[in-house]
Amino acid sequence: MQMIDIEQLPGGVAAPPVRVGDTPIDEATIALEMQYHPAETAGGSASGSPCVGGQAQLRQRASVPGLLSTREVSEAQEDAAIAALLEQELEVPEPGEADCQRFFETHRERFSEPVQLRVRHILLAAADDSQGRDDAYQLGEKLLEQLKQIPERFAEFAQHHSACPSKELDGDLGWLVSGQTVPELDRALQHLPEGLHERPLASRYGWHVVSIDERREGRALPFDQVIDRVRHSLREQATRRALRHYLLALESEIGVEGDCSG
Repeated sequence: MQMIDIEQLPGGVAAPPVRVGDTPIDEATIALEMQYHPAETAGGSASGSPCVGGQAQLRQRASVPGLLSTREVSEAQEDAAIAALLEQELEVPEPGEADCQRFFETHRERFSEPVQLRVRHILLAAADDSQGRDDAYQLGEKLLEQLKQIPERFAEFAQHHSACPSKELDGDLGWLVSGQTVPELDRALQHLPEGLHERPLASRYGWHVVSIDERREGRALPFDQVIDRVRHSLREQATRRALRHYLLALESEIGVEGDCSG
């Protein structure tokens, strides 16, 4: 993260240092912890979110001395001390059967089998410049025109043109589910019907000539098969809420000085 010189700030006034109890928190630590406190709205801070010195609060509460200024205590020891602290003091309600049922009914798509796709592709690597991408796209269109006439040439074209290691398997990527390819290609694949797609698909690596050889639609699973997953999801939500409230209480008890909103 690039730091802005004090002289560049309005009025040239330095922000007061952040302290958790008697311990100063440096800018690097604040910047690192900010990623765990995303804003609810663009440009804003999370409403009621605890200070990003929360890790320091937990260290002090766990009574592990000198963790912010010395390497004498290992990271593993620190994590173990904080885990023991939270196990003892964090109150996380166990979700009941009715809670699980309601959550399942509201989020059925999260507890369904994913769509599975049997995919072949030819990756036409493209340079960063616009001309390079245009050339690769035009090659993809030419290959598609020929494949529409003679589909059996897909393996030949993959071996000759593809920049993906799958060319050794005639372009075959096997069975894919969402999340197994780069996001931009993954999103496109999820909505394609079976068959040779009519135009090249873009990704950060170039253009993809794609054939969906088989598509298996996702299947909704019954509640009794996914109840453990539902309960785990609810328990994670409850833990995050409990930790948030716990850190707010620690902030009030230990005391935090300075602006730690990043």
